[in-house]
Amino acid sequence: MQVNFIRYSKIYFVLGGILMLASIAALIVWGLKPGIDFTGGSILEVSYLNSRIANEEIEQRLAGLKLDSLSVQSAGEKSIIIRTKYINEETHQAILSALRENQSIEERRFESVGSVIGRELKQKTFMLVFACLLAIVFYIALAFRKVRGPVKAWQYALSSLISLFHDILIPLGIFAVLGKFYGVEISIPVVTALLTVIGCSINNVVVVFDRIRENTIRKGAVNFGETVNASINQTLGRCLSTTFVYLLPLAAIFFFGGETLKYFALALIIGIIAGTISAVFLASPVLVFWGSRKKLG
Repeated sequence: MQVNFIRYSKIYFVLGGILMLASIAALIVWGLKPGIDFTGGSILEVSYLNSRIANEEIEQRLAGLKLDSLSVQSAGEKSIIIRTKYINEETHQAILSALRENQSIEERRFESVGSVIGRELKQKTFMLVFACLLAIVFYIALAFRKVRGPVKAWQYALSSLISLFHDILIPLGIFAVLGKFYGVEISIPVVTALLTVIGCSINNVVVVFDRIRENTIRKGAVNFGETVNASINQTLGRCLSTTFVYLLPLAAIFFFGGETLKYFALALIIGIIAGTISAVFLASPVLVFWGSRKKLG
């Protein structure tokens, strides 16, 4: 027995539109909080082998170093993350010496990025994302150039692009909220995760679209909406199983992988779930919408 997914297309469009608008609103009002990869600066993560002292006491110990934009953040029960503007190795060692006073500590990571490099990374990131989206649209249009039916190749490409915008906007909106209320920053690993989301999302979309193409060729002039609905039913199990396999290791990384990989995994989890939903409930119904418009025209 097949489920009629296309029947509720308007509900999908409304819910998807609300989520996308909410994400856009969060990005406009709060924006994203860029990490030191993009702004420049230094980040130091330290673990206390015994009990961790209070953040206020840490700030008092570091006050004599006159660090610009100093921020001390707890990371678990015994770890802290210190963020400042760019510091040299001498200042780095001075911070460690101040923290070691009557305490046993272990340095877990230290990263420094200059402001010039940060601006360059930001520009290259935007260019990379744009180039990635452009390449995917070109690929979809090329792969479905000989498709038959009421929907043209460029409409397949545009439907996939709408789906990808949905898949990227949702995690970006959530990270805007997390940045505002929890200080979560956008770093290079998070951007890498979002680029991975694009690849995973387009994989689900292509699986569904390819089955639509096969069924369109096989069934000929049968109602296009019924063909799309049958294709969704045939590929739903594969999409869900693939998503489940993705989420298992990502959940392990999120809960047990440490602070460095935590938000990388979170971005992937949100994006992959959004991508699976959009491949079934957004991209395919958009194709039916294009087909119905042609008939009306």
